Amino acid sequence: MIDQLQSKFERVMIIDDNPTDLYISPRIILKNNFGKKVFEYSSGEEALKFLQQNQENTSLLPEVIFVDIYMPLMSGFEFLEEYNKLSTTLKKQCQVFIMSSTIDDLDIVRARTDQNVSFFQVKPITIEFLNRINTY
Repeated sequence: MIDQLQSKFERVMIIDDNPTDLYISPRIILKNNFGKKVFEYSSGEEALKFLQQNQENTSLLPEVIFVDIYMPLMSGFEFLEEYNKLSTTLKKQCQVFIMSSTIDDLDIVRARTDQNVSFFQVKPITIEFLNRINTY
């Protein structure tokens, strides 16, 4: 009997308003044993609400969060401003990665210098990128 491969992380969150990215990214994450469970959110507000309600319960929190920059109502940067107000417990539990197709140098610098962002990555999520995540 072959043992099932262990996932790198238990829980991963994706926040992206693009339906194609929300369809493909979780499948890449699950198929490549990067995450056991994927929380999918099409808006920063919905994701933030979940994080606020569960910020002290580490067994429910994602260990990795992928956030798009350009979304309606609440941009990825606005999400990060609110995320920064959350508990230290939550911020120690979660690594945040900005995923964007932006070519705006100001956006890239802003993402890379945010204290809560582990790394900025150009979309889409790739297997190679997922394999490097433990090194950040």
